[in-house]
Amino acid sequence: MKIILYMCLLLVGLHAVAHGQLTSEHNKHDPNKYEHQTDHAGEVMSCLKLVPNNADFAFQFFKEISLETPNKNIFFSPVSISTVFAMLAFVAKSATQTQILEGLTFNLTEMHEKEIHEGFHHLIHMLSHPESEVYLDMGNTIFLSEKLKPLKKFLDDAKALYEMDALTVDFKNPAEAEKQINNYVERKTHGKITSLVEDIDPQTVMLLASFVFFKGKWEKPFELTGEREFFVDEETTVKVPMMHLTDIYDFYFDAKIPCTIVRLHYNGSATVFLALPEKGKMKHLEQALVKETVHEWSKKLSKRRISLYLPKFSISGNYDIKNILNKMGIIDVFTNQADLSGITGTPGLKVSKVVHKTALDVDETGTEAAAVSFARIMAISFPQHIEFIRPFLMLIFDRATNSTLFIGKIVNPALH
Repeated sequence: MKIILYMCLLLVGLHAVAHGQLTSEHNKHDPNKYEHQTDHAGEVMSCLKLVPNNADFAFQFFKEISLETPNKNIFFSPVSISTVFAMLAFVAKSATQTQILEGLTFNLTEMHEKEIHEGFHHLIHMLSHPESEVYLDMGNTIFLSEKLKPLKKFLDDAKALYEMDALTVDFKNPAEAEKQINNYVERKTHGKITSLVEDIDPQTVMLLASFVFFKGKWEKPFELTGEREFFVDEETTVKVPMMHLTDIYDFYFDAKIPCTIVRLHYNGSATVFLALPEKGKMKHLEQALVKETVHEWSKKLSKRRISLYLPKFSISGNYDIKNILNKMGIIDVFTNQADLSGITGTPGLKVSKVVHKTALDVDETGTEAAAVSFARIMAISFPQHIEFIRPFLMLIFDRATNSTLFIGKIVNPALH
């Protein structure tokens, strides 16, 4: 049975540093600070508090990565990146903590640190235990040096708040450490993310990993129609397998950008916006992509009978995102000024590298067509043709939490 798979993993490496910042008193953790809430409505409300900030971070990050990788395929998971840095903020102190949270676009005068971490706690829980047909798995893991002595409170809080697993790794034996970590990651991402870490520095004392695995089944499966030309740019065309379906879709044409929006649903709580800019207008679309734009699209969608053509493709990404995060104001955590003293009780750690690796497969089916049968009666009309045969954007959301799971720019679907 063919499926549509989206998954990603983010890895943060921490190295020891030598400096002597003092731990600030106001950031010490209250043992009763993160009491588990089981009320579902409370979980939803807590998650929704994060939505505007997480969306702002997602689209700001997209703009920065678009500048760094122009005219290339892009695919990343903002929820994975923001989650792992929220975890770092949980153990950070002083300016390091402030920079991380503000870099994640949180206004600390409007939302308290406690609310932020509670929001992520409930977001992780809801995404990892979806009450729908969608398969979505989100997890966090720390790989610890055998010589590192983390505080028990850190391990307990990280487990309770971020559902984080802790594994011991011998970083002094890089080859064995790489094998252990890569095998773990490959297993957690169902074989889609392989060889995540290479050339581990023996000075590494801890790695933080956050992964998201999503398997969605189209609510309305496509049919393959053979190969079609995809126009990468003015000079380049490639042959790609094309999927097709004529049906009723959510549609909107945004004349201001201009671009065509089609919204498709998966069985369950996941949905995807496909944004096809007019020829030569991709830059306009990239610059206009903010949460208010997507909100406007959502409000103005209407039902339309469409003959939809969409490429079948597989792409992957491997990004070192330290420079992008620096541009977004997250700086000290990568320097000797870092204060991550919530981990060991002393500020002797810094983040050395941030790797974000992704894989995306889109195909035509993913579900058994005979699951539910019904008749739809509609007026006879000629369908509007929409062909995704030039670069386009795709945004995948979880409707239950309003979370931006993935953002992609498909420039050349023939490139893996």
